[in-house]
Amino acid sequence: MQARKKYVLLGLCACCWLVLFYWGGGVQLRLLRLLTRHRGDVMRPWPNWTDRAFLPRYAHLDELQTDPGMAESPRQRRQAWSAIYKDSRCRMETCFDFSRCRRRGREGFRVYIYPSEKNDRVSESYRKILTSIAESRYYTSDPREACLFVLGIDTLDRDQLSGQFVPNVDERIRGYPLWNDGRNHLIFNLYSGTWPNYTEDLGFNIGQAILAKASLNTEHFRPGFDVSIPLFSKDHPQKGGERGWLVRNTVPPRRKYLLMFKGKRYLTGIGSDTRNALHHIHNGKDIVSLTTCRHGKDWEKHKDARCDHDNLEYERFDYQELLHNSTFCLVPRGRRLGSFRFLESLQAACIPVLLSNGWELPFSDVIQWNQAVIEGDERLLLQVPSTVRAVGNERVLALRQRTQMLWEAYFSSVDKIVLTTLEIIKDRVFSHISRNKYMWNYLPGGLLVLPEYSTHLAHFPFYYLGLGVTPGQEFTAVIHAVSPLVSQSQPIMKLLQVVSKSKYCSQIIILWNNEKPPPSRSKWPPMPVPLTVTDGRRKTTSRFLPHVAIETEAVLSLDEDTVLLTSEVNFAFLVWRSFPERIVGYPPRSHFWDPLKRAWGYTSKWTNDYSIVLTGAAFYHRYYHYLFTHYLPQSLRTLVDRTSNCEDILMNFLVSAVTHQPPIKVAQRKQYKELPSPQGTKSVPWANPEHFNQRQECVNSFANWFGYMPLVHSQFRLDPVLFKDQVSVLRKKYKDLERA
Repeated sequence: MQARKKYVLLGLCACCWLVLFYWGGGVQLRLLRLLTRHRGDVMRPWPNWTDRAFLPRYAHLDELQTDPGMAESPRQRRQAWSAIYKDSRCRMETCFDFSRCRRRGREGFRVYIYPSEKNDRVSESYRKILTSIAESRYYTSDPREACLFVLGIDTLDRDQLSGQFVPNVDERIRGYPLWNDGRNHLIFNLYSGTWPNYTEDLGFNIGQAILAKASLNTEHFRPGFDVSIPLFSKDHPQKGGERGWLVRNTVPPRRKYLLMFKGKRYLTGIGSDTRNALHHIHNGKDIVSLTTCRHGKDWEKHKDARCDHDNLEYERFDYQELLHNSTFCLVPRGRRLGSFRFLESLQAACIPVLLSNGWELPFSDVIQWNQAVIEGDERLLLQVPSTVRAVGNERVLALRQRTQMLWEAYFSSVDKIVLTTLEIIKDRVFSHISRNKYMWNYLPGGLLVLPEYSTHLAHFPFYYLGLGVTPGQEFTAVIHAVSPLVSQSQPIMKLLQVVSKSKYCSQIIILWNNEKPPPSRSKWPPMPVPLTVTDGRRKTTSRFLPHVAIETEAVLSLDEDTVLLTSEVNFAFLVWRSFPERIVGYPPRSHFWDPLKRAWGYTSKWTNDYSIVLTGAAFYHRYYHYLFTHYLPQSLRTLVDRTSNCEDILMNFLVSAVTHQPPIKVAQRKQYKELPSPQGTKSVPWANPEHFNQRQECVNSFANWFGYMPLVHSQFRLDPVLFKDQVSVLRKKYKDLERA
């Protein structure tokens, strides 16, 4: 009975407590609302994560919230975008005229640049873009041949407060007879919108034009139509560009600092919320996150309590030193979604950690960015340190290596950025012969993989190792003949016999490059392999044409006066099968930098160091014939044809640019010096003093076009087993190599 009374009493107390809580709480809440209403505050029914009471050691409320007057709802943003871009639903199928490109077949992809008007202001960056197009193999000066049109008006900076802003673009382009509402036009842009919202407004209607734009928002990006490009500075090199930094610091995979950022802190406006909070992850040890308020003309008007301390801490660290010694680099958004930090991090092999919600990454159509960057969320900044700490060493090294591949393939120069943009559009136009994702994301990159040659990975030498493909067991010999056939004792006759005896030789092609017509087949000796004589007169570069008759992967390029043994040919071919992406041959040469002339030099001195293997006796893959003819500009091939010189140097430049590796020299029975010809015989090219000077000039001309020196020095030579060892010659496989 006593127990029942206790339970009843406890129940009554609980009921009374609940009634008091709800009734009293409601009164308190109403009283609190009355009090706060007089202060002009809005009362929240429950505190959220931005309340100061819940973040005593983290961000202040004004740091994490954007100015309410500047915030836009998703609907407002969509309406603004629709007003600016009326053709936001454009796709290649609906807004592009394919017939302009396909009427000339594969050669139909031509790009026309509108001529600039007399008083047009063109920025340095836009001048570089136009130069890249004008020097590309796709340029045409005839608009009737064009598939794609590029404005001569500078559209890169569309910020109305900028000195580079060009007014009245809408009126001008509507007056172009070829404008056609932007159809088949390509518009480049780096900066759009202006203070305070920095929208994607270009200030003119692009119509149905393709937009190649930096800081593109995924909401506004038209997939398969627009091209997202990186933000680059006016100092970005026109050609070549610096190599990535990974070669200087490869091991260990992790560096001194785990994570770093050094840059501006915006005190107000768009982009300020993320950068204002970056100081919370700074620990001064393995995470260095530094911001400064000291930028702009009136920064002191907006400075807060943290500015002076941040500015002092900012000066303590050198930015380049941090880049060199950090594993991960924060890339937060600026006023716009893109940032210069992105390309800087890629070059430095500092894995970018992106904090830019909604950014359509550069060339996202073709690049698999999850293999090179970490994509974070601006709203989850405090989770970034633990996220990057959890990345294992193997993954770190893989990410860093991929940053270098992407940097060197697509971003190290304005040339590469522009050509990548054009190649992406070309792949859309000719989708049946386009590159796949593997070609874009693995060395040597999409720019050096021409899908017109093949769309099958196993047909390219640089993919053999990754695919586990073994090169074919036969080669085609291509002999460059320049002398008239007057005697059966000429060097070319002996060379034919030597090469045809090789068990790996499939066929021989004689490239006849003499003013007289080629001799009939009966003038040539009988051989165990097919012999084809092709007319290649008046063109030195014809020896590197992609001849249809070449059916094997391996090509043995020979000069008519080359002296070799069959065993030498066999050994060199077996070496090439282990290195099918490189040039493998005999006569070496080298380049060097002359500090007095401030130019590149060329030498034929016999040393252990070389960077060129002459194609007068060398193996390489037949794909390089196609690349030589269709990738290199007409200007370089014309230079070679005009001088009848340097084609071998140009081929070495090309192959080293593809592989980033030197050629391979193999053992040779006898060394041959470049000596003057005996009196009464036709002079050989190297007997002319001008020949050597021309080669010096060629090296510099080629380096200038590539934008850097692709040739790589090496001291590596491959000899047969037991070569020159003090053992019986009978025990050696290639006996003749050591006989005089």
